Amino acid sequence: MTKIAGSWPRVASFTFPAVALGANDDILADTAMDETEDTIVTEFDGQPDVARNVTVKGNDANVSGDVVIVGTRAGAEITETLALNAANVVAGDKAFDTITEITLPPYDTANTERVRVGLGAKIGLPVALSRNTVLAAFLDGAREGTAPTIAFSASALESNTATLNSALDGSDVIVDLYETL
Repeated sequence: MTKIAGSWPRVASFTFPAVALGANDDILADTAMDETEDTIVTEFDGQPDVARNVTVKGNDANVSGDVVIVGTRAGAEITETLALNAANVVAGDKAFDTITEITLPPYDTANTERVRVGLGAKIGLPVALSRNTVLAAFLDGAREGTAPTIAFSASALESNTATLNSALDGSDVIVDLYETL
């Protein structure tokens, strides 16, 4: 949906059906890292249910290096690089419709290091915003008491996301906003 230059902003309501809480292995379960070479993965355990961010997580304190995620958003290829932080979950910022390739770094210390890639709680908005114009968010028909956290970018659709205050639970999410572009 594109706003006509010079026209008044439109209020829009976007529904994201049955958005489940993401798990840290929704896209890629524990995957071994090579000793010296990057590991390129093109077959996955799943794909995002709606446009949303991805997460990466190692299996022990030695896991480090950059994971490169390649995918699409609204038909355009996008890439995000996430720095592994041992066994901690690291959340990305870009919303992916699909994941097409994941590049894992070589392992750091031992051939026991693994990486998993999952889905985060940031839902991709279907329009680019020049500022936060979200009016309300609803989970399973109930208006959120706390406004969602909004990231926006007038130039990069994948950088426009909403994170609800409540945990996603498989219910529909509705975001009401007015367009800025």
